[in-house]
Amino acid sequence: MLGVHYILESRVFLLIGTIFVAIVAVEHFYIMIMEMFMWTRPRTMKTFGTTPDFANSTKALAANQGLYNGFLAAGLIWGLLYPDSSVGLHIQIFFLACVIFAALYGGATSSRSIIIKQGLPAIIALLLVLFL
Repeated sequence: MLGVHYILESRVFLLIGTIFVAIVAVEHFYIMIMEMFMWTRPRTMKTFGTTPDFANSTKALAANQGLYNGFLAAGLIWGLLYPDSSVGLHIQIFFLACVIFAALYGGATSSRSIIIKQGLPAIIALLLVLFL
C-alpha cells in the first residue's frame, strides 16, 4: 500500500508543478496581449504606469517586447505538451530560467515589482518541476 501512496503523491506533485508552469505561461501570454494589442488602452496604461503620450510613442517597442513574452509562453506550453516528458521537462526548465532572468533584468532596469509579479511564480514553478 505504501507504493500506491507514493505513486499518488508523486502524481499530485507533478500536477501542482504542471499547474504552476501553466500559470506562468498564461501570465506571459496575457502580458503579450497587453503589450502587443492593448498598449494604448487606459487599463493597460494604468497597469504599466504609463501616460497616453508615452504609450503612443513606445507602441512599437511595447509590441516587440510583447512578442518576446509570447515566445516565453509558447516555449512553456511546448514543454508542457511535448510527447516525451523528460524532454518536455528540460524545455520547461529552460523557458522558466529565461522568465526568471528576464524578471531579474526587468526588476533591475524598470520596476522591482516585476521580480515578484513575474519572477516569483517562475521560481516556484522551477522549484516544483526540479524537486518534486
